Amino acid sequence: MKERLQKLQEEALSALQQADDLKALQDVRVQILGKKGALTEVMKGMRDLSPEERPVVGSLVNTLKDHFEATFAQRQALLEQQAIDARLASEKIDVTLPGRRAVFGSKHPITLVTEEIVDIFSRLGFVVEEGPEIEQDFYNFEALNIPKDHPARDMQDTFYISEDLVLRTHTSPVQIRTMLRHKPPVRVIAPGTVYRRDSDLTHSPMFHQIEGFLVDERVTMGDLKGILTHFLNQFFGKDLKVRFRPSFFPFTEPSAEVDISCVICGGKGCRVCSGNGWLEILGCGMVDPEVFKSVNYDPDQVSGFAFGVGLERMAMLKYGVGDLRLFFENDLRFLRQF
Repeated sequence: MKERLQKLQEEALSALQQADDLKALQDVRVQILGKKGALTEVMKGMRDLSPEERPVVGSLVNTLKDHFEATFAQRQALLEQQAIDARLASEKIDVTLPGRRAVFGSKHPITLVTEEIVDIFSRLGFVVEEGPEIEQDFYNFEALNIPKDHPARDMQDTFYISEDLVLRTHTSPVQIRTMLRHKPPVRVIAPGTVYRRDSDLTHSPMFHQIEGFLVDERVTMGDLKGILTHFLNQFFGKDLKVRFRPSFFPFTEPSAEVDISCVICGGKGCRVCSGNGWLEILGCGMVDPEVFKSVNYDPDQVSGFAFGVGLERMAMLKYGVGDLRLFFENDLRFLRQF
């Protein structure tokens, strides 16, 4: 038994020294002191010894166990320190390297254009109003003097949810909702998302508009021309030629389309303006008396004007963007330019 214990001690200590990581070291401990370990088996066999041999063997077993555990603790401490040293070496930081810059996002070009337009009109005394994107037929069509048989109600232009609900086709319903809540004077700018059945290089089924309107006593077409001319010169940052062409909208009378001299070629003629030097920019006009009647305004006492601006078109001209779809594709190469 003594020889067996001596041999076990030599093998155990040798195994501890050969263990090169903490897992291997723990495996050696289990092989020796575990429930089925070599030393445990020796201790179980002591019941077969004579009464005289048991104390002697028991003392040898305890000595071996104490020596093993002391050696195990020393080896464990050494391997733990080696593991820490290796981790520190692999994870060290070179403090001489330049720092990593935080990447900051920026506002979307449509947001930039919206905020700039709102800022220009805010300085002129206009306040911001909003309305729902799912709109009732009354606000989107009827109150704006668009009868049931008007082409604007065609299913090819409008997204119908039900007979009485649509995805709003313009921001003009905000006019009606505002005038029903407030008595004149009103001076409002209304940015928002609108929807129409259209999709190509310059049209999207979802896009953005800003509606502006002013109602008060003795408002004239001259007021409309002056405000829009000021706005366009402020927005494009240069002296533009501005012209008003007669047009038709069911909710304004008289109505006009507004053109500006091409901001790309300066009015000389290019691909963007189709060679004629002019760009159509927005629609406008004096509020039709029938619209005033829908909101219980007296058209004999007040007058007003309204206009609508497509934000994507304004952004395309301001930033020289050739494809409207870039605004909606979330391509970081495009968005980082802003």
